[in-house]
Amino acid sequence: MTQSTPQTMGQQFGRRSWAEPWKIKMVEPLRMVSRAEREKALVEAGYNTFLLRSDDVYIDLLTDSGTSAMSDRQWAGMMLGDEAYAGSRNFYHLENAIQTYYGYRYMVPTHQGRGAEHLLSQTSIKPGQYVPGNMYFTTTRLHQEMAGGIFVDVIIDEAHDPADMHPFKGNVDLAKVETLIQEKGAANIAYVSLAGTVNMAGGQPVSMENARQLRALCDRYGVKIYLDATRMAENAYFIQEREPGYADKPIAAIVLEFCSYTDGAWMSAKKDSLVNIGGWLAVNDWDLFEELRNLVVVFEGLHTYGGLAGRDMEAMAIGTAESMQDDHIRARIGQVRYLGQLLTDWGIPIVQPVGGHAIFVDARRFYPHIPQSEFPAQTLAAEMYLDSGIRSMERGVVSAGRNAKTGDHNYPKLELTRLTIPRRVYTQAHMDVVAESLKIVYDNRDQTHGLRMVYEPKYLRFFQARFEPLA
Repeated sequence: MTQSTPQTMGQQFGRRSWAEPWKIKMVEPLRMVSRAEREKALVEAGYNTFLLRSDDVYIDLLTDSGTSAMSDRQWAGMMLGDEAYAGSRNFYHLENAIQTYYGYRYMVPTHQGRGAEHLLSQTSIKPGQYVPGNMYFTTTRLHQEMAGGIFVDVIIDEAHDPADMHPFKGNVDLAKVETLIQEKGAANIAYVSLAGTVNMAGGQPVSMENARQLRALCDRYGVKIYLDATRMAENAYFIQEREPGYADKPIAAIVLEFCSYTDGAWMSAKKDSLVNIGGWLAVNDWDLFEELRNLVVVFEGLHTYGGLAGRDMEAMAIGTAESMQDDHIRARIGQVRYLGQLLTDWGIPIVQPVGGHAIFVDARRFYPHIPQSEFPAQTLAAEMYLDSGIRSMERGVVSAGRNAKTGDHNYPKLELTRLTIPRRVYTQAHMDVVAESLKIVYDNRDQTHGLRMVYEPKYLRFFQARFEPLA
């Protein structure tokens, strides 16, 4: 019997191998709990992976929010925290980083992204105004609605098709925006809510040309554009790779240009900026900044700390610079793509093209026999944990919530299970383990039954809802 010659990962995919642009200086041991322990933990968690204890998780792909590994420079910066209540030097370091890399004039820190969403919604939305956006994000839409806004999805239609290979599925449909403005009146549009890489669409990017054209359209009607810059560095990578004229431009330059087409931005720095806590809201308008830095005192903390310790602001400032390094972004997205390629080659249905921060499994195609009313994406997350101790999360009907008028579930076209890759945390070997687990679950899909919801909280139900098996 002829034995095949061993191949490196690069050779298997017909390319040169690549490695992460960092070396490991500290490790955190992982523990695999037994199948019986996992079964018990899942029952206690109500089949909701958000309610699992992290000690019962082997590989944690729940989220990339606050789960990344900080660098030696960031940890060194933590030791330089100026914990003054007002005017901390770390605030000014952070302010300078935001001005340098994102280009906005004025910045207030917040404890995380949803704090910034809240401030922007409270200051910039009048009850009854419309907020067009390129697909909703859960906390963003809730803050907009709690301020009296009415969210309207204006993403291109291709974004709702998991198999469509459009290179910029996060793009805004300009015709939808203009129709909304003409029908409702420009004064009734609070602002356009633009996300760089659209999470709920599968981490799909927005093109520079689309941002440029959206700016021109909004200028004609006097409408503001505010950017969710949470994963803007990742969005810039796709522009560099796919859009003519940007192949030779560094990530930092692309981010700066993209932001120049907007009036301000909010950010959960727990993603791109490689910190465990923190966020910010930045604008160019002085009058709005005055409102924001007054309101931040009420909800977050003084405008020079915004609910953060000085050391956290220092780590964020350093992480902002590190997030713009081309080698870092290339390896970060490369790891996601590696996992996506394995699953694609095995015929497992995922959102295509592979996005920036996660693999999104198409649970409707994965479990065609389970109706959305029985939560196929939630079911898949539970089955993966049972098989291997890997934690993922639902992004489908549970996340979409209920229709305020009918009381029925909102049924989105996308019913996805998200495998979210933290930055600088896991190795390629971990991705192999994840892929093999999903393959086993896929091979046993016909024997899987759905779930029923037995507890539903009032807000953002996917965080705390509880389920039980139907069979």
